Amino acid sequence: MLTDFDGKVVLVTGAGSGIGREAARLFAERGAHVFAADLNRSGLEETKDIAAAGKIEIARVDVSSEEEMKAFLAGIEKDAGRLDAAFNNAGITGGTHRIEDYPTEDFDRVLTVNLRSVFLGMKYEIPLIAKTGAGAITNTASVAALTGPGGMSAYAASKHGIHGLTRVAAMENASRNIRVNALAPGWTETPMVVANSAQNPAFAELARKAIPAKRGGQPRELAEVAVWLSSPAASYVFGQMIVVDGGMTIGGFEL
Repeated sequence: MLTDFDGKVVLVTGAGSGIGREAARLFAERGAHVFAADLNRSGLEETKDIAAAGKIEIARVDVSSEEEMKAFLAGIEKDAGRLDAAFNNAGITGGTHRIEDYPTEDFDRVLTVNLRSVFLGMKYEIPLIAKTGAGAITNTASVAALTGPGGMSAYAASKHGIHGLTRVAAMENASRNIRVNALAPGWTETPMVVANSAQNPAFAELARKAIPAKRGGQPRELAEVAVWLSSPAASYVFGQMIVVDGGMTIGGFEL
């Protein structure tokens, strides 16, 4: 078993389920002291209970609140004295509406939860990582940062924004050896996607058939890439958005 995160302190948001849960578990298995955040306290408890190894501390945090994120990072500094890696993963899909029908309040909520949270995360993570001397930040974007999925204007806008924020943060911090990258999942069988699929099974089946791999991704598969981006193995990867989508965005067609 890899132990490349021994002695390291890692933050994971959206850790109550899906990719965030699997990433928190993987970081812990590889030796990290993990601070896991989510709004879903019961989900966090499950994440902590099923962790195979390592140490996971959980906190109910609204990642879109500056006060709560500032306090969360201050708590990490007080308890652990350092931060080596952060995985800003929390997010929501929002509703599905044409732009002219999209409720403005819902649009604002998606942008707040998905994009503002990444900005706030990096705003308070970067100074603590800089004190450590080096580190890595990974932000969860989406294939929707490359495409224009109909009906999902708020989600696509937020994920395009995460791509841009990631590149700016990477440029600003590369000389300090703080690596900032983004993970862009495709169709992944997370609880959020499964719930959305249940509401529109015909669309879900069509989406799966459109993926060259002919299946959705598993949260663990995406978490492996997030952990890799945070590890010494990715030491020369700066400002990239790594697409992990079963070939969804390849384009073209199969003979």
